[in-house]
Amino acid sequence: MSTTLTPTPPNPRAHNLSRTTATATRVLRQLTHDPRTIALLILIPCVMLFLLRYVFDGSPRTFDSIGASLLGIFPLITMFLVTSIATLRERTSGTLERLLAMPLGKGDLIAGYALAFGTLAIIQSALATGLAVWFLGLDVTGSPWLLLLVALLDALLGTALGLFVSAFAASEFQAVQFMPAVIFPQLLLCGLFTPRDNMHPALEAISDVLPMSYAVDGMNEVLRHTDMTATFVRDALIVAGCALLVLVLGAATLRRRTA
Repeated sequence: MSTTLTPTPPNPRAHNLSRTTATATRVLRQLTHDPRTIALLILIPCVMLFLLRYVFDGSPRTFDSIGASLLGIFPLITMFLVTSIATLRERTSGTLERLLAMPLGKGDLIAGYALAFGTLAIIQSALATGLAVWFLGLDVTGSPWLLLLVALLDALLGTALGLFVSAFAASEFQAVQFMPAVIFPQLLLCGLFTPRDNMHPALEAISDVLPMSYAVDGMNEVLRHTDMTATFVRDALIVAGCALLVLVLGAATLRRRTA
């Protein structure tokens, strides 16, 4: 007696590479029709670094001391803003609801967005790093490729944070309002303005759990050491781990529509 096997339908919750890449391709195609967003992502960090260099034209050592840190901070901020607003727009327009009605898991969707914006983050970080090191004369002791690595990880962290907070915003204005709550405290406590060990002990303890602190520490390691140090590896892994953790949280909190 023959037995007929019924094919098992695909599980939309299981991560699928083809669905992820299809999502990333769609997002990139949409972004190519929005030149203002592309300009914000690609050009704004370069413009900010250019202005910063000539603000400290009479004190190049000051630019050397903070330029590397800002090389990582600027991409994080721009990717956070653009990603949070773009994801929220998908939800409020009903696009997200239609996508999730298809065999597309939340993990596929978040991974697709991360892949799309991560591609732009590579371009953004490469341009900003090249401009700072080879055109603006940023003096670093270590390899510029390590600067690029940290800048890229920061941009990916900004993407992950933007995807995560978009789940809690009901409008684009609210998405922008998350910036003072998520980005500004990290900016103040990351060690950019003063060494973290000079802060009040309570603030230093808070800064120890903020990922931007390790991004700045990693940039400073490249600034001071010729070779890759164990501290640099630790800092890079922490930033990458935080980005991955926030992406997982973003997938867990993803909603179809904004109420």
